[in-house]
Amino acid sequence: MNEPYPFSAIVGQEDLKLALLLNAVSPEVGGVLVRGEKGTAKSTAVRALARLLPPIRVVAGCPYSCDPESPGCPAGPHPENARAEKRPVRLVELPVGASTDRLTGTLDIEKALTEGQKAFEPGLLAAAHRGILYVDEVNLLSDHLVDLLLDVAAMGTNYVEREGISVRHHSRFILVGTMNPEEGELRPQLLDRFGITVEVSGNPDADERIEVVRRRLRYEADPETFAAAWAPADADLARGVGTARERLAATLLPDDTLRKIAVLCAGLGVDGLRGDLVTAKTARALAAWEARAEVTTDDVRRAALLALSHRRRRNPFEEPGIESEDLERLLSEEPDPEPPDGGGEPDGGGTDDGTSSRELSSDPGRGDAGERTFSAADGFEPARLEVPDKGRGGPLGRRSRVVGDHGHPVGDRAWVENAGGLALAATLRAAAPYQGARGRSGPGLVLRREDLRENVREGREGNLILFVVDASGSMAARSRMSAVKGAVLSLLADAYQRRDKVGIVSFRGQEARLLLPPTPSTELATSRLGELPTGGRTPLAAGLEKAAEVLARERIRERERRPLLVLLTDGRATAGPDPRAAATKLGSLDVASVVVDTEEGYVRLGMAASLAGAMGARCLRLEDLRADALVGLVERRRVA
Repeated sequence: MNEPYPFSAIVGQEDLKLALLLNAVSPEVGGVLVRGEKGTAKSTAVRALARLLPPIRVVAGCPYSCDPESPGCPAGPHPENARAEKRPVRLVELPVGASTDRLTGTLDIEKALTEGQKAFEPGLLAAAHRGILYVDEVNLLSDHLVDLLLDVAAMGTNYVEREGISVRHHSRFILVGTMNPEEGELRPQLLDRFGITVEVSGNPDADERIEVVRRRLRYEADPETFAAAWAPADADLARGVGTARERLAATLLPDDTLRKIAVLCAGLGVDGLRGDLVTAKTARALAAWEARAEVTTDDVRRAALLALSHRRRRNPFEEPGIESEDLERLLSEEPDPEPPDGGGEPDGGGTDDGTSSRELSSDPGRGDAGERTFSAADGFEPARLEVPDKGRGGPLGRRSRVVGDHGHPVGDRAWVENAGGLALAATLRAAAPYQGARGRSGPGLVLRREDLRENVREGREGNLILFVVDASGSMAARSRMSAVKGAVLSLLADAYQRRDKVGIVSFRGQEARLLLPPTPSTELATSRLGELPTGGRTPLAAGLEKAAEVLARERIRERERRPLLVLLTDGRATAGPDPRAAATKLGSLDVASVVVDTEEGYVRLGMAASLAGAMGARCLRLEDLRADALVGLVERRRVA
């Protein structure tokens, strides 16, 4: 096994290294989330951190890494003469595809089968106790696992109640998550649960890039020699972490500095008190790391950038961060009576000139050839579309229900060969009552085929939301494009939270085009939507044909991800063939769909409703999206 890349050999990325070191000094900071593009040393830095932590004293052979002086170990009581030993802290990695049982622990099947005992097999949360738990690509982890993981990190205790066993054990660790925002975001509620966040990016300095490559080539050629050369520098950092830990308890946080933290969090509009607590703990850790006896205003300033940036995020498409002017103003004076985002309006949604704060494009002027771009109108609540039929287990997400290989067990059933994995606990329960009748004597169980069971699991999947938008001149002439963009924006907000892929097809003039190929980046979808021009005739058939083409291609690429089609049109076609044939063909693809009728006025022709009928879709009016969520409004034919 190769030596890990030395922490001190990492070039640049000072914020990343500081955030990790502060958690090493004070694990109470609450862990760190590292956000950045691929190839920015995120994983390298995390794996190198374990070498800098002081060794821990444990009971030899204890699977829970218990402190010999700490009572209450599930593997105990340990004998009084149990041997204690010192060992390095562990770095435990949680795979994205891990199950709940693998994370929390479960019934020890081996002991149940061979000894007939109901014993507990510890999971990764036990292995990570007093060490580091690392989750690479945490944004791709199933939401219920992220929730469970963060709850345990906050409480320091793992509770397991399942398969007739009840276990509680300590689980205190430094939680580190890394993610590439291009592959999808974490929900704001989960972002808030990480203590501090660091944004990393590639180094633009040519000399530093050369040095990164030079060091990496040396390491790959001879890892042991390279690690040995940097061992003294790593040892200095390790001693610094140990000294800072000893200094931490005596580091003072004066009341006036604590008041500055409170004023800062209130002025920045940070919800709850977690931001105040983390900022205070981070500032103390920073002062202890840099050998100051008392927390200073500069410590608070630097701590706030780490602890509060991700807590200011007010909606899915707002970039996290703190403006330096706001930070300096709040640290130097009392907060203004108005909220920090200004405006003074009761709903916080307007500006002095009456425009909406949700505008996607601030330039409503005309472009080339009479084209125009429109802003998004306010007044739309995030709406939820759901495929009512249960799927067979598509990509993990939070939208439509599925019965498949992932999700929570909701029961069990007779095992069918090649149908799924064996539910061992359920199988044991099914066989247990018949052991006497089967003549069992001694350890083990006598199993028969009729005892075999498999789990029935229910979860949620992510879908492909394909927006097909009429961008013709009639939409501009009647000023409906602002409302359409507002409706799509609300649906994108919902797609962001539910881990969907999104795509956008627009049609205008004589053709339709794929404005955005299906992607998990709702930020990119929002940007493309804001740039969408309008003008020209209405080639509705072309829009439907392009949608069918995209859906057919995506079904080949990702067969398990079920699509939802959202068509926004008034049903009129002023260019190209009659759209009803294309609508009928689209309906034959067995795609869940909804037509949003953008027609306005007292007299309505109802052409969108006729189109929806040909597609086998539900038809809604645009104004319907302004109120209730679209739960259960998308019809879908059953797959034969």
